[in-house]
Amino acid sequence: MPQVDFYILPSADPLARLDFACKLTEKAWRMGHRIYLHCSDAAQRDELDARLWRFKGESFVPHGHAESEPESLVVLGLGDNCGDHHDLLVNLDLKVPAFAQAFARVAEVVVEDPAIRQAARESFRFYREQGYPLQDHRLQRL
Repeated sequence: MPQVDFYILPSADPLARLDFACKLTEKAWRMGHRIYLHCSDAAQRDELDARLWRFKGESFVPHGHAESEPESLVVLGLGDNCGDHHDLLVNLDLKVPAFAQAFARVAEVVVEDPAIRQAARESFRFYREQGYPLQDHRLQRL
């Protein structure tokens, strides 16, 4: 059963979720983990893809799309198949993916946007009812 971490960001900008996902992914990747970034749609995945290349001037996180480069340590995916990635799931969708239980850790990134906060509450309730260990991290600044 995965540890589920909710990262509460002090921003209402939905794009702040992607920036934080880049930072979290870089840290996990440098530690040698395989990361699956679950996106809600192709537009979000394209934006995240671009941000992973440029979020830090001195480095980038090598990554690929789950469908075309499933062997990459960091993949951006859509749909119901996480492939062979089971270390860290960064969920950027508004619902818990069916494969979440296959991961050692799950990260839910939350901003102050009302729709995202409501979805996070529902996800929290789901995880709690399933007995997942939960932790929230209220970040002061990005």
